[in-house]
Amino acid sequence: MIHPTAVIDPGAQIGADCFVGPYCVLGKHVVLGSGCRLHSHVVIDGHTRLGQRNEIFPFASIGLKTQDLKWHGGVTWTEIGDENTFREYVTIHSATGDGEVTTVGSHNHILAYCHLAHNVTLGNHIIMSNVATLAGHVRVEDRAVIGGLAAVHQFCRVGKMALIGGCSKVVQDVPPFMLADGNPVETRTINRVGLERNGVSEKAQTALKQAYKILFREGLTIPNALTKIEAELPPLDEVQHLVKFVRQSERGISK
Repeated sequence: MIHPTAVIDPGAQIGADCFVGPYCVLGKHVVLGSGCRLHSHVVIDGHTRLGQRNEIFPFASIGLKTQDLKWHGGVTWTEIGDENTFREYVTIHSATGDGEVTTVGSHNHILAYCHLAHNVTLGNHIIMSNVATLAGHVRVEDRAVIGGLAAVHQFCRVGKMALIGGCSKVVQDVPPFMLADGNPVETRTINRVGLERNGVSEKAQTALKQAYKILFREGLTIPNALTKIEAELPPLDEVQHLVKFVRQSERGISK
């Protein structure tokens, strides 16, 4: 199902049951998995691979050259998993350095005008609301939610099941399971609604609430807070993930 106005390089690989709508443009090194649907005016170029059953809406642009001024040529990649939705005017840029990759997982819902810059790594089951922006090298873990018009500074991380409020300015890591909001962003409490929706146990929610108080309300240094969490809270998977995430932070965490 390829519309006659689509412009497709002979080198592009299109899987079974794909739909390529009017005025779409596919470059030489593009690979579409089976069942992908490109509505119209979609541009995919560069060394870009998409998995199965991705849906891409009009005027999205995927896999084109990075905006990073450090780009000096070479082969860079954009790798996308399965069953993602990319709404109107989404932009996803290829990586900067030769051999590097911009990566998007599976089952993500990326709404209109969102931007994923070079070398971003996006996990699975993530929602980015309209005009949310990720700068270069940002990493977002599974099931995070990023509100509309939020902007995340380069090299920051957004933790698992974290929620970032709309119009927030993120300049440090947002810890997993937390709700962060503001300009600059502050960690306000645990993301209770997100935890409940994702089936996190009440026991784990209670432990995360206690961990939040130790990290953000007791005035402790980060090393001392982590030591106290490990000593006083049950070694649940969620607590251990939070501690590991914070301990590995290079930019610091949003407090």
